[in-house]
Amino acid sequence: MSVKDRLQEIQGLIEDACARANRESKDINIVAVTKYVSIDRASEALNAGIVHIGENRLEEGLNKWKAIGDKAVWHFIGNLQSRKVKDMIDKFDYIHSLDRKSLAKEINKRAPVNKKMKCFVQVNVSGEESKSGVEPEEVIPFIKDMANYPAIEVVGLMTMAPFIEAEEVRPYFRRLRELKEEVESLQLSHAPCKELSMGMSNDFVVAIEEGATFVRIGSSLVGKEK
Repeated sequence: MSVKDRLQEIQGLIEDACARANRESKDINIVAVTKYVSIDRASEALNAGIVHIGENRLEEGLNKWKAIGDKAVWHFIGNLQSRKVKDMIDKFDYIHSLDRKSLAKEINKRAPVNKKMKCFVQVNVSGEESKSGVEPEEVIPFIKDMANYPAIEVVGLMTMAPFIEAEEVRPYFRRLRELKEEVESLQLSHAPCKELSMGMSNDFVVAIEEGATFVRIGSSLVGKEK
C-alpha cells in the first residue's frame, strides 16, 4: 500500500478520535518515523503530505537529512548521547528526549547563535526500568531548572508508553497530560509546555483522545523495509 493511502486511513482515524474528544484534527501533527525505511520511502511520505520526519538513529537521520534537507521538519525522537549533540543540533528542529541536565548543558553549549532548541522533556510515566525519562515527581523541578539553559525551549512533554493493549495505556497518557497542564499553569517563559508527544502506530488513537498534539507513527504509515 502506498504511503498516501496509509496516510488517508490514519487521517480518518485521527478525525474520528478528535470528534470523540471534541478536538480539532488540525491540532494533531503526524511525525513519520522513518528509521526502518529508505530515503525514497521517506521522500514518498513528504510527497503524500507529511511535514514532520522523526528519526531515533542519528547516523540514519543525518543521511536522510543530507538527501531531504529543509523539505521536512526534523524530529530527533530517540535517546540522544551528549557527545552526539554537536553532530545534529543545526539540522534537527525538535528533540523529543531531553531527560537529564548533562544533555541540557550540551544542547545549550552547542546550539547555533540566536537559536532556541525546541525540546520535549521525556517522562517515564510507566516507571519501567527499561525506559529513559524524568520521573513524574521530578518533572516540575527539572523544567524549572531548564531556565538556566537559555538555548532550550521546553515546548512540551513526551513519553514512551508500555507496549500493551491500546486501551490499557490510557492512564499513562492521561497522567502525562495532567503533568503538562501543571507545567503550563506555571507560565514559565522558557517552558510554554503546550505540546504532548505521545502515541505510536499501535496506540495513537488513544493518545489523541487523551490530548496528544504530536503522534509518532512508523510502521502503519511508511511500513518497514529494513
